[in-house]
Amino acid sequence: MYDVLSSKQGSELVAKVREICINFREVTEGIDKFGHTSFRIKDKPFIIFGEYEGNITMSIKTLMETQELLIQSGKFKKSPYIGRHGWSTVLDVSAIDWEEMKDLILEGYLRCAPKSIVKDYQKTST
Repeated sequence: MYDVLSSKQGSELVAKVREICINFREVTEGIDKFGHTSFRIKDKPFIIFGEYEGNITMSIKTLMETQELLIQSGKFKKSPYIGRHGWSTVLDVSAIDWEEMKDLILEGYLRCAPKSIVKDYQKTST
């Protein structure tokens, strides 16, 4: 059973992601029935955190093509149970490249966002 993030490292990791996600429309943060902290758009998670026996996990929803590239980079693995849907798990959360992660978080958000939000984002980002 995963626990709600209780370590300092887990709290700091969520805070960094929160700083990125605060700029996205309609994102909510919460804890699911499994005790995972997640960031969601319209109740669809695009980032999921867990903590088990002191080990912190961070998984992100990606395109299948992105997932393959991330796995090949050696910094990610296919997430257990949900990896077949494009979920990728960071292997070492203490070594995250935050410039790369910002792009991956945006990809996850846009993968889960309704089409109207994606269209609005595309209009404002060009």
